[in-house]
Amino acid sequence: MTREIRSWLSDMDGVLVHEGTALPGAADFVRALRDAGRPFLILTNNSIFTPRDLRARLSMSGIDVPEGAIWTSALATAQFLTDQMPGGSAYVIGEAGLTTALYEAGYTLTAAEPDFVVLGETRTYSFEAITQAIRLIQGGARFIATNPDVTGPSAEGDLPATGAVAAMIQAATRRQPYFVGKPNPMMIRSALNRIDAHSETTVMVGDRMDTDVVAGIEAGLRTFLVLSGSTKESDVARFPFRPNEIVDSIQDLVDRV
Repeated sequence: MTREIRSWLSDMDGVLVHEGTALPGAADFVRALRDAGRPFLILTNNSIFTPRDLRARLSMSGIDVPEGAIWTSALATAQFLTDQMPGGSAYVIGEAGLTTALYEAGYTLTAAEPDFVVLGETRTYSFEAITQAIRLIQGGARFIATNPDVTGPSAEGDLPATGAVAAMIQAATRRQPYFVGKPNPMMIRSALNRIDAHSETTVMVGDRMDTDVVAGIEAGLRTFLVLSGSTKESDVARFPFRPNEIVDSIQDLVDRV
């Protein structure tokens, strides 16, 4: 039996936008959600930008998303740490999206005996900062990373991302990080809590089988795979799990809202 859809979670890159350009149907999809009064969140593993930054970037591409409807791996990480240790301290490698989220969660950002080392994405990873992180973890700080993505896109090609730098720190410390972002269903569950939604009546829309779809499945959501991003339909057979539905793009879901 097809479950009623009351709430929506959607990935951003590859679903709504591609390299800063809105994908067909993206603006109509978000507009339909808002007009119908559906609870929804736009999810991203990118921890560089604040929700305000992302709202502005989406607006420039013609997609009107409220700041409060954007949920990043940085916000999910800040929520996770607050649940684990309210008012704790962290040494952070990352940019404004991550430092702002932790600061607003009541965390002290410090290199002096922090409770956690938190690794996020940044455009310029500093060898000095990585060395500091290694020594703090060796000294007892717990190792958290916003997401496991090993590369990120740029106009010149792939850049090393959080997962790649985390692997280097793990090799040096022999301490495995805890990744909060997708495919960890923790990020999906925190998003559900954010909009007071239930997994039984929420869907996850994404363009990647190995992050969006598997995270949605493990969190108990119905999943839609769109073929407008990184996954081709022929790729699906390589995975031991399946989305509930495969559609060409977000345009095909506008009338489903």
